[in-house]
Amino acid sequence: MRNFGNSPAFVILGVFILSCVSHVRSDASDHRYKEGDPVPLYANKVGPFHNPSETYRYFDLPFCSPDHVKEKKEALGEVLNGDRLVSAPYKLNFKEEKDSSVVCKKKLSKDEVVFFRKAVEKDYYFQMYYDDLPIWGFIGKVDKEGKADPSEYKYYLYKHIQFDVLYNKDRVIEISARMDPHLLVDLTEDKEVDAEFMYTVKWKETDTPFEKRMERYSMSSSLPHHLEIHWFSIINSCVTVLLLTGFLATILMRVLKNDFIKYGQDEEAADDQEETGWKYIHGDVFRFPKYKSLFAAALGSGTQLFTLTVFIFMLALVGVFYPYNRGALFTALVVIYALTSGIAGYVATSFYCQLEGTNWVRNLLLTGCLFCGPLFLTFCFLNTVAIAYSATAALPFGTIVVIVLIWTLVTSPLLVLGGIAGKNSRAEFQAPCRTTKYPREIPPLPWYRSAIPQMAMAGFLPFSAIYIELYYIFASVWGHRIYTIYSILFIVFIILLIVTAFITVALTYFQLAAEDHEWWWRSFLCGGSTGLFIYAYCLYYYYARSDMSGFMQTSFFFGYMACICYGFFLMLGTVGFRASLFFVRHIYRSIKCE
Repeated sequence: MRNFGNSPAFVILGVFILSCVSHVRSDASDHRYKEGDPVPLYANKVGPFHNPSETYRYFDLPFCSPDHVKEKKEALGEVLNGDRLVSAPYKLNFKEEKDSSVVCKKKLSKDEVVFFRKAVEKDYYFQMYYDDLPIWGFIGKVDKEGKADPSEYKYYLYKHIQFDVLYNKDRVIEISARMDPHLLVDLTEDKEVDAEFMYTVKWKETDTPFEKRMERYSMSSSLPHHLEIHWFSIINSCVTVLLLTGFLATILMRVLKNDFIKYGQDEEAADDQEETGWKYIHGDVFRFPKYKSLFAAALGSGTQLFTLTVFIFMLALVGVFYPYNRGALFTALVVIYALTSGIAGYVATSFYCQLEGTNWVRNLLLTGCLFCGPLFLTFCFLNTVAIAYSATAALPFGTIVVIVLIWTLVTSPLLVLGGIAGKNSRAEFQAPCRTTKYPREIPPLPWYRSAIPQMAMAGFLPFSAIYIELYYIFASVWGHRIYTIYSILFIVFIILLIVTAFITVALTYFQLAAEDHEWWWRSFLCGGSTGLFIYAYCLYYYYARSDMSGFMQTSFFFGYMACICYGFFLMLGTVGFRASLFFVRHIYRSIKCE
């Protein structure tokens, strides 16, 4: 891997990280206004509150629109996030108060009334940004009080919104929107109605410094009762880790010590008794696995995803992903994934050559497509669904071209360069024992020693260490909860890696002790099986913990979560295999192998 130390990709990555950090730090120098200055207010999107992926442009609903709707230029991450910012119909100049100012008077047609009523029925919310501060609100309400039959429900559209703005000297600190529950438009019947849309603006001074104006959004995830649950999750995970590591260390050390004593006896005594256990298969344990090209490609992709995760945590811990930093996470994911593709190429090809593979070009192509291929197919299907729904999740053609160019001009060349460096590294596979010409027959094993029961055992413990934290992550990604305590998440991630490594090592030892020498793929599958448990949790979360509904939201949730869980499978499978390889080399190096 030394070949990449001074490569342009890592220089670019360093500049990107520094620019992200400096952007966070320099944000405080902007956003100064004088009294009466226009402050940018953008309408972003509307959509059903319980379906976070199903969002539409603000003016897809028949609101009052300005004469000239001005679209804000957006970064790549904002477009990927489904943000479509346009100039809002409201004017909120700095420190200018307004009282029931009319936006427009409008006669809603019968079709527009039906459109609004369906939106109110689905709990549509709107989102705006004022001086880069988010504003949320519902567009209407359903009156169900005292009505058992849904046909008797009353549907109302809010027509008056009050903006309460806090400022400190020449800067906007906070904004909130309140809908007037008394000024409503009745949408219950299919008939034309007159609507007069109004807004009020109130300004109030505050002592909160500009640098701390985003803290109110991150406070929700740092409230004492939330932190108690997070710390309980960590303590629970730590206890799991300590018990597991203690149990495994005790058993393995005791068993291995006995094994070493038994196998370390002088040769005459050893000849009198037939070899049994893991030493018996020393001539087969380093026999290269089947489908070595696929195996090396999976290791390369898993290593790249692990590197990507570490970089994302680094950016999160230095404060880049502060609340409502629109699209920062998506931008970071695209850029870092592109720049780390050289790592995948290097690891896959070098390991493939160590396994005495000859067709390294095919291996490189397989590495490039192993994760990107399923992701691309999923994206094509989901983008088609979003286009059919006219949702903002549908990427514009220009954005797709940009992503294709990044893949063509950055990802692919770096993958090839990594592959060439890996091929030329000429490292040999370090095996303490010589492999025999013909493989030994594996003795019949009980059903619970087969791959699927072993994967179930291997995946359950790491999953149990992270499942409490998973709920908060799901509620943030697939809901409207804000998640900012990345330090706790990083600790949980470390615990996940440790538990995965230990449980895979233990299962590998028991597999070898049963004289089953095909441990390569098994260790990878056992390590990655936590990804399958996370996907099973997706089913539970969707049906038991969320109110998501509709074909689009369901397909987005299960489609993209399948890609994420597949990424976890590759990453944790790599961790499991690397830990097992280290362990197997260590124990066979400690005995005399003839």
